[in-house]
Amino acid sequence: MDPKGYGALRPYVVPATLEELSGPVTGAVKLPRHIDWGPERAYLLDQITDIRLLYMRVIRESATPDDLRQFLNATILRKVWHELVLPPRVRSLWHERFPELQRRAA
Repeated sequence: MDPKGYGALRPYVVPATLEELSGPVTGAVKLPRHIDWGPERAYLLDQITDIRLLYMRVIRESATPDDLRQFLNATILRKVWHELVLPPRVRSLWHERFPELQRRAA
């Protein structure tokens, strides 16, 4: 088995621009099964722990850029990016496309 594991091999989706991420900023969000196959639950956008969980799941599990656009919001993403626990390859792909995210965390 590859020592880097599945996370180093699987495809990840990255949007073309951060500005296209125009998902919700208030209320509750329920993710579709292809993104969140755990127990059904709503992520409350007024609770930082829910925001972090939602963003980590969407970034790791989205199958298309449409998933990212529907559930992520650029302003929120910029605020929580440095708090998200993501596979190294995912973080690297996003930093390659959006160096500003890396600079903000530094």
